[in-house]
Amino acid sequence: MTITDTIIPGAYIFEPKVHGDNRGYFIETFNRKYFVEKGIDVDFVQDNQSVSHKNVVRGLHAQKGPFEQGKLVRVIKGAVIDIALDVRVGSPAYGKHIAVELTAENNKQFYIPPGCLHGFVSLEDDTIFAYKVTNYFDKESETGMIWNDPELAIGWSINQMDAIVSDKDQLLPDWKSFESPFVF
Repeated sequence: MTITDTIIPGAYIFEPKVHGDNRGYFIETFNRKYFVEKGIDVDFVQDNQSVSHKNVVRGLHAQKGPFEQGKLVRVIKGAVIDIALDVRVGSPAYGKHIAVELTAENNKQFYIPPGCLHGFVSLEDDTIFAYKVTNYFDKESETGMIWNDPELAIGWSINQMDAIVSDKDQLLPDWKSFESPFVF
């Protein structure tokens, strides 16, 4: 497995080895030892999966303490542009984001540490997105930021007019109004 550091402390891109032959392929999608080697001591407690149409934007979301979540995300079918935005006050990457293309073909996985907002846009119909989280969902702990704030200059790779966004996500605050509950 290849592990790539990113500009956000604690965020990594994992590229598992694909073992293919005439029968198909096998990939190891998670191995705790690779996380431990990078100093990430995680205990994933829940697996989630969503299906999205092309141009669906989900995010930018996180959960506040004590329910902060680290996430290991991947695409099973289709493709997304996955976004992590560091909102941990005091982080050297505070206010910076990473965009990673995750596809069923490239098998890349992206680990987003607690304290980062997360979102993605589906680039194909029927995209299946799967993720492991380090804490349980708690509705009262939800927080987030509007996905298309021009100050953030996130390259979502779609025309904003084509974006399919939930009513809830359209009401999230912008960068200037967001009060981060996270500290690095």
